[in-house]
Amino acid sequence: MFLETICILHGEIQNMQCHEERMQQTAAHFGFNAPKLPDLPTLLPDKLQDTKVKCRIIYHKAIQEVSFESYLLNKITSLKLIEASVDYSFKFADRRHLNALLAQKGDCDGILITRNGLITDTSYSNVVFSKGEQYFTPESPLLNGTKRQKLLREGVIAERIIHRNTLPEYDCIYLINAMLDIDDGISLPVCNIV
Repeated sequence: MFLETICILHGEIQNMQCHEERMQQTAAHFGFNAPKLPDLPTLLPDKLQDTKVKCRIIYHKAIQEVSFESYLLNKITSLKLIEASVDYSFKFADRRHLNALLAQKGDCDGILITRNGLITDTSYSNVVFSKGEQYFTPESPLLNGTKRQKLLREGVIAERIIHRNTLPEYDCIYLINAMLDIDDGISLPVCNIV
């Protein structure tokens, strides 16, 4: 089973093109046709119409489950570097491997996963590093997220090889995913990565 997480803001689906493209790429890779998404705004409960909503879609050859929940930002003040060779190049519904890595966070709020010393992602987001007025994202993420794709297409961020040893060259790390943008302020100083 595969997972698609879609942001619905005040009743409007955000970044739909990237989500549909990812579903089609996933389906093509695994040899099936991507299911058509239902009309999500019409399924949205009235009480969630004027909020930021996290829509989770579980699918394979057909849509298995659609759920909605009001989205709340989590405060992240520290990340622990974890070296791992986990493969999450497709957005699987089964996140056991990522959850096992997250269990190693200790006193930190989250983890930042490295592969052969290269920065990839956190357990639930892509990352962007600021260096002055420039923004960079690791060249080899665990998952090529939809927000990451959008920001790359718009020229807001650029890809770069980022090694754990080069982290001091950057100012801040921002967490981005379908629900989070750079402007949402989910960031922390690089010195808070341990």
